[in-house]
Amino acid sequence: MDGTNQTAVTEFIFLGFSSVLYLRLTLFVIFLTVYLLSLMGNTLIIFIVLTDVTLQTPMYIFLGNLSFLEIWYTTATVPKLLATCLAQVVTISVFGCITQYYFFFSMGATECILLAVMAYDRYLAVCSPLRYSLLMSLRVCLWFSAGSWIGGFIAPLLPTILTSHLSFCGPQKINHFFCDSDPIFKLSCSDTFLVEALGYTCTSVVILSSFLLTMFSYGYIVVTIIKLSSQKAQRKAFSTCASHLTVVTIYYGTIIFAYVRPPAKYNFTIGKVISVFSCVATPLVNPLIYTLRNKDVKKAFRKVLTRKRLLLTRKMQ
Repeated sequence: MDGTNQTAVTEFIFLGFSSVLYLRLTLFVIFLTVYLLSLMGNTLIIFIVLTDVTLQTPMYIFLGNLSFLEIWYTTATVPKLLATCLAQVVTISVFGCITQYYFFFSMGATECILLAVMAYDRYLAVCSPLRYSLLMSLRVCLWFSAGSWIGGFIAPLLPTILTSHLSFCGPQKINHFFCDSDPIFKLSCSDTFLVEALGYTCTSVVILSSFLLTMFSYGYIVVTIIKLSSQKAQRKAFSTCASHLTVVTIYYGTIIFAYVRPPAKYNFTIGKVISVFSCVATPLVNPLIYTLRNKDVKKAFRKVLTRKRLLLTRKMQ
């Protein structure tokens, strides 16, 4: 686009979902409730993992990392979503928008890598149980955790730098509730071909490579479980992976549908609906799955409740 005689944009306006007040208020109550439950659920998992010695193993250290990640992943976008439900006009500076873009995709990339690492951990536990403690020692576990965060924050760095050099000269309205990639590119009056191609490539590589690594791990796990002679052993082996496999299915199903496609095929309405599911619902689903399906976490949760009751009883006496 020709930027001549056009004023540079310094802030964007989020359009959100609807101009109907009662509908916006209804959505606000729903989103706020889910957001608060998500924060409480993930914080509870972190607290349980930190305080219960029996859960300080690689599997639950990774789970604690995932819960910490989910808190910030949802916090990167949901406050602006809630604001669009209450106010007619919600703005964000161009710098703030690009910052939100970076952190959103950094958290997403970190979660992809972390889920692949968790799948590898389950592969070692099921397929090499005798060597598991050697192959997945505490030191290795911490290196994997740190590597997931570092890799996740490096992955979108170059696309973000290129995006920060784009010119914006109108219109100001982002047809979304946060600074997703395609809505930002649509507003630029610069040539966005390079940054779109690079962003699409980086996103696809991170998502598909981590997804394939996860599927390979579970492929070997399934083969190993089938070879077990006892049904009891099969159920026990599968139970250690069921929660993680459920989370993987939900998460990858959402983000592959949203981001592994050519930019030209982006639909704003569908994009917003998928983003609500991934930013609001998924961070709540994860703690629910891990607490409802995992015996160790439920047992540790009951211990926490018992200790709380004893403390309250002593105070009352």
